[in-house]
Amino acid sequence: MAKILHIHTALETAIICLSDGSELMAERTNPNQRDHAAFLHVGIRELMAEAGWGMSRLDAIQVVEGPGSYTGLRVGMAAAKGLCYALSIPLISCNTLAWMASGAVGLSGEMLRCPMIDARRMEVFTAVFDVDGQQLMPGSPMILTPDSFIGWLRDREAVFFGNGAGKFREICDHPNARFADMTSGSRELITLGLAAFGRRDFAETAYAEPFYGKAFHSTAKLQ
Repeated sequence: MAKILHIHTALETAIICLSDGSELMAERTNPNQRDHAAFLHVGIRELMAEAGWGMSRLDAIQVVEGPGSYTGLRVGMAAAKGLCYALSIPLISCNTLAWMASGAVGLSGEMLRCPMIDARRMEVFTAVFDVDGQQLMPGSPMILTPDSFIGWLRDREAVFFGNGAGKFREICDHPNARFADMTSGSRELITLGLAAFGRRDFAETAYAEPFYGKAFHSTAKLQ
């Protein structure tokens, strides 16, 4: 069974966990986005101690590559790459939107899944997935309007969820649009990570980078 360390620092709540095959061995979460850097390495040490593992027992490390918080993505990717180099084990990267979509369970029929990550103003990062988790629309930033997704909603229902979905709910009155509170967690990380490990779908550690989704924006301080 593959022993994998999973690192997710892309959003408000950070998740780190250990898995042995499909079994969750230990997990830690941190709800304060500003503390992800301080939380991460302490949390990893606690996980390894709880599982009774040495770092050398790990077979791979999975990291959520983005989109999401710029700082959080850099923190998670740097830690994952450093550990993979030190341990000579493969790196598995995971898209945030795919992770979110994998937690959208219990939906009827052919309903589309549309995770949304809040960005500035009326902008979100979003994508479209089908019932089998196949990505139909690539993940990208989108400035929301009432007609966003009109083509997708013409013939099928779609559920919008995530911390950016509230923006769309305020302006969308299409009868095929549904909105729900859906969350993903460690179990979804493990499922995606184990599947990637089985396919030997590894990132190139030397060249792996966070997926920001768009250029970094910073407002200069007034002099």
